[in-house]
Amino acid sequence: MTAETSQTLDRGLRVLKLLADTDHGLTVTELSHRLGVNRTVVYRLLATLEQHGLVRRDLGGRARVGLGVLRLGRQVHPLVREAAMPALRSLAEDIGATAHLTLVDGAEALAVAVVEPSWTDYHVAYRAGFRHPLERGAAGRAIIAARQRPRDPGYTLTHGELEAGACGAAAPLIGVTGIEGSVGVVMLADVVPERVGPRVMDAAREVAEALR
Repeated sequence: MTAETSQTLDRGLRVLKLLADTDHGLTVTELSHRLGVNRTVVYRLLATLEQHGLVRRDLGGRARVGLGVLRLGRQVHPLVREAAMPALRSLAEDIGATAHLTLVDGAEALAVAVVEPSWTDYHVAYRAGFRHPLERGAAGRAIIAARQRPRDPGYTLTHGELEAGACGAAAPLIGVTGIEGSVGVVMLADVVPERVGPRVMDAAREVAEALR
């Protein structure tokens, strides 16, 4: 801690991070041990976080992340979208296909930013807000590949999984804390051109760097 930082705020944020990393919640005693502070301090932290809806405690006394975190999380998408737009525009213009940034939302893939090329006669209509199962389409499959092979997920190609006659290519975002997502393109073609996969990976790296 430095003179410019708040110890109490730091501890509160650490509580939220600890709770976010567990599915079954934590007791006051468990939090006390992990934070290295006494139980009284933990009680005060939890009471404050509860007032703001960021933490809730179940009947057994275990603390969990509260629904207030979702309200904060909804504000993340515009920031992520803004950071990704330059790389998506470059990708769409270079490939001549609709480029998109897709994030995980539960068991679904959610397109949060879409850029269509300006110079093509036709392209796939793909809108921000479009959802599909993670296991269908290049965007979701790329995210799953990153879970299975975090060191070298590469890129993913698909054909006709979301729309007949449309091909997709996507690469996951790597090294962005707290965000699971992918960058990809969708095009009307029989096969994805060879250069598209590596180009999509470059765009995913650009977006990841912008979000770090």
